[in-house]
Amino acid sequence: MKSIQNDTIIALATSSGVGAIAVIRLSGENSIKIVNQFFKSKLRNKDLQNVASHTIHLGHIIDNKRVIDEVLVSIFKNPRSYTGENVVEINCHGSVYIQQEILQLFIKNGVRNANPGEFTLRAFLNGKMDLTQAEAVADLISSNSAASHQVALQQMRGGFSTEIQLLRTQLLNFASLIELELDFAEEDVEFADRNEFKNLVQKISAVLKRLIDSFAVGNVLKNGIPVAIVGEPNVGKSTLLNALLNEDKAIVSHIEGTTRDAIEDEISIDGVAYRFIDTAGIRVTEDFVESIGIKKTFEKIEQAQLVIYLFDLEKVKNKQISLENILAEIEKIREKHPTKHILIIANKVDLVSEEIKLNVDKKFKKFNHLFLSAKHKTGVSELTTALTHLANKGALSNNETIVSNSRHFEALNNAYIALKDVEKGIATNISTDLFAVDIRQALFHLGEITGEVTTEDLLGNIFANFCIGK
Repeated sequence: MKSIQNDTIIALATSSGVGAIAVIRLSGENSIKIVNQFFKSKLRNKDLQNVASHTIHLGHIIDNKRVIDEVLVSIFKNPRSYTGENVVEINCHGSVYIQQEILQLFIKNGVRNANPGEFTLRAFLNGKMDLTQAEAVADLISSNSAASHQVALQQMRGGFSTEIQLLRTQLLNFASLIELELDFAEEDVEFADRNEFKNLVQKISAVLKRLIDSFAVGNVLKNGIPVAIVGEPNVGKSTLLNALLNEDKAIVSHIEGTTRDAIEDEISIDGVAYRFIDTAGIRVTEDFVESIGIKKTFEKIEQAQLVIYLFDLEKVKNKQISLENILAEIEKIREKHPTKHILIIANKVDLVSEEIKLNVDKKFKKFNHLFLSAKHKTGVSELTTALTHLANKGALSNNETIVSNSRHFEALNNAYIALKDVEKGIATNISTDLFAVDIRQALFHLGEITGEVTTEDLLGNIFANFCIGK
C-alpha cells in the first residue's frame, strides 16, 4: 500500500482563473507552523499553532515585510480535518497574480505542489474514508444532473461500502472456520456447517447479483442516457433536437440530406442527463459524404440506449410513404437491437386528420408512440414525460444502493463468480482446501472495492483522475 508522506502539500482548491475569491489548501504535519511564519493577524498578534481547530482568522500574508494580500485563514487540526492531518485553507482575493504569489511563497519555503487527488488520497490512507467514498468525491465533483449527484452523494455517505463490508464480514467469519479446518486436516473435523455455509453463500450471491444488475442503471445515471434520433431524411429530426434543446443547434432545411454527420448535445430532464444524437437520414443514396453520415447513424444506434424513430405524418397523408414501410424499418432496427428501447414519434401532427392518427395508433399499438409537432413544439412535454418513464429511476427513488463505478462492477462480478465456484464445491463435496481458494478470491475482490485490499498501482490509477486540490 502507498505510504503516507510526512511532507506538506499545497494546491489551489478553487477553479483556476480570476474570481472573487480563491482558496489555497495546505495539508501536512507542519502546515500550520509554516503558514504561521507568513501570517500576521489584523486584530492582534496570534500564533496559529495555539488557536483552536475549526477557527477562522483575519490577517495578511506577508513576504519579507511585503504584504501580498489580506486573507482569511481557516485552521483544521488533526485528526478533525478532511485529510486527517493538519489542514490550512487560505481564502485570498481571486487575482491570478495573488494566487501565484501565495503558492510560490510556500513552495519556496519547503511546501510541495500536491498531486492530483492527493488530499483525498491522504484522507483514505488516514482512515477518514474508504476507497468507495473517496471515488465518490470525484463523482460528486463531476456530477452534471440531479440523478448523478444523488448516486455520488449516497456512495460518499457510505451506503454502498457499509453493505459490502457487512457481506465481507459474514463471509470472513465462515472463512475463518474453513481455514481452521485446514489446520486440523489430519483430524478430519468440520467446524463450518456446510448447509449453513451454503445458505450464506447463496444469500451473499443474491445481493451481489442485485448490485451487479444495478450497474446498468447507475452507469447511465452517472454518464447520461444516449438517445439516437433516427428516421428518413427531412422528417424533422433536426427540428426535434432544436425543440428539445430550445436552441438552433442543428441546421434545418427542406432539402433532404442536410444532416450529414451526427450532432450531439446534452440536457437534463427530471434530474437525468440525456445525450441526444441527431443522425443523418436513413435512405439509399449515391452521395459519398451522405452515405458516410448514414453509416454513422447505424453506429450511433448501436451506442444508444434509447432510439427515437421519427416519421412525417404529412408524407403518410400524401401517400409518399406507407405506415407498413415505416413499421418494416422499425422491425429491422428491433431485430438487430432487441434489447434497445424504441420510441416512435409521429411528427407534423398539426397537418393531418384524426383518422390518420387513429390508423397510426392501430398500426403501432405494440410500440411506445406519440404525436407531436417539432416545428411548433407541441407534444414536446409529452415526449419528455415518456423519456422519464423509460429511464429506470426506480432504484434511485427507493434509495437503493446503485453501482455506477466500472471498477466496482468488475470486482463485484469477480466476487460473484468466485462464490458460484464455492457453491459448486459445496454441492460436489470437493476437498476443503480447494474451495477455500475460491472463498479467499471472493474476499479479495470484495476487499478491493472498499480498499481493505489494495495496491499502489490501483491507488495511482484511481487518484490520477482527480483534480488537483482535491
